[in-house]
Amino acid sequence: MDYSLESDFVKQLDQDILEFIHRGLEGGNEERFVELAMQEFKLQYHTIEPYREYCKNKGVSPDTVTDWDQIPAVPSLAFKKFALASFPVEKAEHAYFTSGTSNPAIKGKIFRDAGAVRLIKEANGLLTRSYLFPDVERMKILFMVPSPKMVPKMGMAIGLEEVRKRFGTPESRYLISPLGLNLKALLSGLKESELRGEPIALIGATSGFIYFLKACEKDGVSFKLPEGSRICDGGGYLGQFGECTREEYFSRCEKLLGIKEIFCVNVLGMGETSTNYFDNVLRNFIACKEVPRCKEVPLWTRTIVVDTRDFKRVPVGEIGLLRHYDLANRAQVFAVQTDNLGVETEHGFEIIGRWNKELGAIGIDYSATGHPGGKIVTQLTNFLMRRSLSGIGKIYSRLTPNRVRND
Repeated sequence: MDYSLESDFVKQLDQDILEFIHRGLEGGNEERFVELAMQEFKLQYHTIEPYREYCKNKGVSPDTVTDWDQIPAVPSLAFKKFALASFPVEKAEHAYFTSGTSNPAIKGKIFRDAGAVRLIKEANGLLTRSYLFPDVERMKILFMVPSPKMVPKMGMAIGLEEVRKRFGTPESRYLISPLGLNLKALLSGLKESELRGEPIALIGATSGFIYFLKACEKDGVSFKLPEGSRICDGGGYLGQFGECTREEYFSRCEKLLGIKEIFCVNVLGMGETSTNYFDNVLRNFIACKEVPRCKEVPLWTRTIVVDTRDFKRVPVGEIGLLRHYDLANRAQVFAVQTDNLGVETEHGFEIIGRWNKELGAIGIDYSATGHPGGKIVTQLTNFLMRRSLSGIGKIYSRLTPNRVRND
């Protein structure tokens, strides 16, 4: 069987997966999902040598698997040791790194060919439309993250540039450069939105927003952004960041920016998998659905939670490790075992922390919180944010000379 990128097998598989994604978020077909998962596993088994050896050690092959949850999941650490690509890496259209481990020199290597790039763009484009912009075609977006030019090898930057192209107006811009956060542009953009009554979107790392909100609170800076403004934060709360809980974060967003909790959307993304997972609150608010906040699982993926000891699935509501199965991950591996702790819910799942083996079976490593770009980007962003935010009150005063301080 020919499994090259030019083969009819791979071309047809990509087309079938794309058609499955284009069905949207309603009306999934379990039988079809299993069929595509089996085809994808067959491809990856025969083209990724380290994965094939891993499967053999488990006594699993395409001939023995009958359902999607029998396909062996690769630990996310393996991406830091092997190039897990279902095609020759010299044909990669995207090549970048995942976040570093405790040793910053060790990074996961991610490769995607042109067909796989199309899959990830279509999948996450649909999700971004559905969960972050369900009520508007385009709006001004301020990205509180490093620009793609600054970090060209970071997957998050590549993904956010696609968001800017698809959903941003021409005035959308990145606000972090090697010089730090462009605080004047950020405050001016927020003030302009407030005065004109034009909603705005803020996208960035959870940690960056928390630094910004704390600085605003300290210097008595606040805004009343128009209804429809929204925040999308990545990197996760993982329980908490510093002294700020998730509830405190939502409270500050409303108090200091005028953005209600239902317009605060967290997103979970990993370089090792292709699909992003969004909070459902804004989409369900627009659709007038009353469903608890969680990360919803799109129809071309499956997410389960497994025990930290035997890696078997645990009941809904119990804490364990998140395992993702993703058809859009054709270029890598269908099943990825993460070290993120979470719980399955009736409508999806939620992430609650990073697994710390030294702390016990479900010990949470709060030091792992930070930027979705990884440890180095977290340190860089934190430094640039802290350095820039020290003068927030003075800059705001120059923008609004007649303001009355809140302190």
